[in-house]
Amino acid sequence: MTGSERYGRVGSEHGGGYGGYGGGGRSVADALRYVVRASVYAVVGGAALIAIATVASVLGPTVALDLYTPAVAAWWTVFTAVVVQGVPFLLLGTVVSAAIGAFVPEKVFTRLLPRNQALAVPIAGAAGVVLPGCECASVPVAGSLMRRGVAPAAALAFLLSAPAINPVVLVATSIAFPGQPKMVLGRLVASLATAVVMGWLWARFGREEWLRRPASGSSGSSAFGWRGFLAGLQHDFLHAGGFLVLGAGAAATFNIVVPRSVLDVFTGSAWLSVLLLAVLAVVLCVCSEADAFVAASLSGFSPTARLAFMVVGPMVDLKLIALQAGTFGRSFAVRFSSVTWVVAVTSSVVVGWWLL
Repeated sequence: MTGSERYGRVGSEHGGGYGGYGGGGRSVADALRYVVRASVYAVVGGAALIAIATVASVLGPTVALDLYTPAVAAWWTVFTAVVVQGVPFLLLGTVVSAAIGAFVPEKVFTRLLPRNQALAVPIAGAAGVVLPGCECASVPVAGSLMRRGVAPAAALAFLLSAPAINPVVLVATSIAFPGQPKMVLGRLVASLATAVVMGWLWARFGREEWLRRPASGSSGSSAFGWRGFLAGLQHDFLHAGGFLVLGAGAAATFNIVVPRSVLDVFTGSAWLSVLLLAVLAVVLCVCSEADAFVAASLSGFSPTARLAFMVVGPMVDLKLIALQAGTFGRSFAVRFSSVTWVVAVTSSVVVGWWLL
């Protein structure tokens, strides 16, 4: 063995030793970090459990006495009706959405869309009719389309239209509003108009510095194959199902708790009722496959107000704003969500006045 070879071998051994020491230091630091995090979780979780147990022990007897009151029975009736009617469509929608994400190559979208943004926007918006997807999945899909070279205006139009006008949503709307085909047509027209107008507005007034495009190596796209399908189905159904339950509970509570005198203030005014349900759609965050059943339960409001609830919800709600901020940047999310809300409300009012 030559001197240079011996020197290189010794250097590599020392380098490996130093790397081992560094790895050992990192392992100790990681272990300490996990211990501290587990301790914090245990303390916070224990305090939460103690608080819940205390509140339950104090309020439990009082609540038990009120379980059989007419108000509670009405609450359970509304809640159960919304959930039972919405779950099958929620499951069907998440199955189709997961299948598209796992088995349909993203290059299909880029080949179908023209390069001219003015033409690509309505085509991308209309693609939502045949390519259903949950609004939770529409944000990463839009980011993936941008990474593949699709114009942002077209990708954003698809982001808004896919969860709002897909076949599952339209069928669910027809069942939630039996004998009212104009409500289904109104939702289709108002939602598609909102998506196309927002795409054109971005193509005309949008600025590159407002939009943080996802990097080509980011983890926005889901895995392909059956593993990706099962993972997407589990995530979408559990995530959207939780919001369905919360939305059903909120709708039932709204119907029971809010006094009729307060509702009369809003239902007596066409404008106030539309604005109230448009704001309520942002807060409730109901999945688009089930929001029609929540809207149908709000029977005290005008058809136009309930149409606004169904048009605004799949396009602007709190979880979507958070997803957009994390994917495209906070500056984009604030501007885009605000303008989308205004366009969606305006579109709902115009279509409601025309059809309903």
